[in-house]
Amino acid sequence: MTDQRQRLKVLGAGIFSLLLALGVARFAYTPLLPLMQQQAGLGVADAGWLAAINYGGYLSGALLASLISDLVLKDRLFRLGMLLAVASTALMGLTSEPWLWAVSRFVAGLSSAAAMLFGTGLILNWLIRHKHRSELGIHFAGIGLGIAGCAAAVALMQQWLDWRQQWFALTALGALLAVPALRWLPPPDTSGVTRSGEKLEDNPPSPLFLRLFMAAYFCAGVGYVVSATFIVAIVDRLPGLAGSGTLVFLALGLAAAPACIVWDFVARRTGELNALILAALLQIVGILLPLAGGLLPALAGAMLFGGTFIGMVSLVLTMAGRYYPTRPAKMMGKMTLSYGLAQILGPAITGWLAAGRAGDYAVGLYLAAAVMVAGSALLFLLKAVQRRDAGGSVAPCACPQN
Repeated sequence: MTDQRQRLKVLGAGIFSLLLALGVARFAYTPLLPLMQQQAGLGVADAGWLAAINYGGYLSGALLASLISDLVLKDRLFRLGMLLAVASTALMGLTSEPWLWAVSRFVAGLSSAAAMLFGTGLILNWLIRHKHRSELGIHFAGIGLGIAGCAAAVALMQQWLDWRQQWFALTALGALLAVPALRWLPPPDTSGVTRSGEKLEDNPPSPLFLRLFMAAYFCAGVGYVVSATFIVAIVDRLPGLAGSGTLVFLALGLAAAPACIVWDFVARRTGELNALILAALLQIVGILLPLAGGLLPALAGAMLFGGTFIGMVSLVLTMAGRYYPTRPAKMMGKMTLSYGLAQILGPAITGWLAAGRAGDYAVGLYLAAAVMVAGSALLFLLKAVQRRDAGGSVAPCACPQN
């Protein structure tokens, strides 16, 4: 097998793992939320708590990733996570008990962390060792494709299937996705050198840089989670847009699918921090646009949001992996702890606020936009710290690329 063909298979394994763990196990809950409220008796506040529990599982997975350095163990946990993604999806359809739904959402969160952190770290490690560009845009296209695919599947299935049957159909789809996700990712290389014999060395950032970076990423987590979780329910409640939420979620996913590749190119020309700042500012606009009223602003906002939030995730995790090429999931895990904490607080606060406003989740968009403004300010401050730290051991890893 040629090296380029192997590269495509490795990236393909990542794409399929994200389709499964993020698209099916995690984000299918968003387009199915209104249907579960109508048919399964899911309450407004409970919907917010289920989302928070899902992100609690993700946060637990991030904590685990930040503590583990053994590549072989990470590989095993990644593969276990893919199996749990399928199981957690099936559990959603097997019960109508809220506490079992909570178990399912927690396990789905764990599986999504396995794909996002262990899988991404293993893939980035493989790319660096084989002297490919240490960019993850193609890999992270799986998130956007997963969102769009699930939105399209739910829109199609809801004409014939009830909420329970749709979860079972998604389980079957997830089982198919698990096959290439597991088969195409090779066992990890535990040596300390690249394929050509060059030594891999970690080059961590300064403590101040890391603290500010984590704080900014926390803000990005709040900015992301409200729209990603509640956009379907929010749009469906806007005047004249009842039933349009799934279409808007589909647009979000379609915009997210190529976004990481685009942001890789932007980062090459402007630098990664400048690209992050631009994405954050555009995301604020995307968060607020649906509140302008009408289908076109809702679609435009969803596409702008979808095209930026995943770009920020890709850029941040790529930067983290370059600082720690021998154990890329370590800093990825720390960053995701910050992002994951935001994803617990965001849905819970939004659900609480919405319960006091007759189930109107739109108030959460104002909260998300305000936090993103603070996050953008932190990114500007981070640029000053980066200039201070420029050169020496705090500079980003100059990983071999071709």
